[in-house]
Amino acid sequence: MIELALALAIGAVASVGLYLAMSRDLMRIVIGLAMLGSAVNLFVFAAGRVGSAAAPLVAPGVETVTSAVANPLPQALVLTAIVIGFALACFSVALVLALQRQTGVADVDALVFAEPPSAPSGDPGRLP
Repeated sequence: MIELALALAIGAVASVGLYLAMSRDLMRIVIGLAMLGSAVNLFVFAAGRVGSAAAPLVAPGVETVTSAVANPLPQALVLTAIVIGFALACFSVALVLALQRQTGVADVDALVFAEPPSAPSGDPGRLP
């Protein structure tokens, strides 16, 4: 039953994150990408088996483990991803706020003036 609830939670977080990431507002895009990262973290955590298990410690002199033990790799990966995702979200928010302060707009379509004009041959323009 807990697996179904976790799967529904992952689906809900991923769908809300995707909805926000496809928005036109820059701050909503940043929040949506952070939510997508959280959905991926939940998926990796769930892939590492949900439930109670013994700590992955082996007593000295014992060569095999007889009971089910927890897999520490997904937990370590998720912990690292949380730290990286938080740093990325903070940098993105600071970048969006600086862009909004400089241009006065936070709409993606209104930022067309920031793109360099295209070359006469149709190639993409270059920044000076």
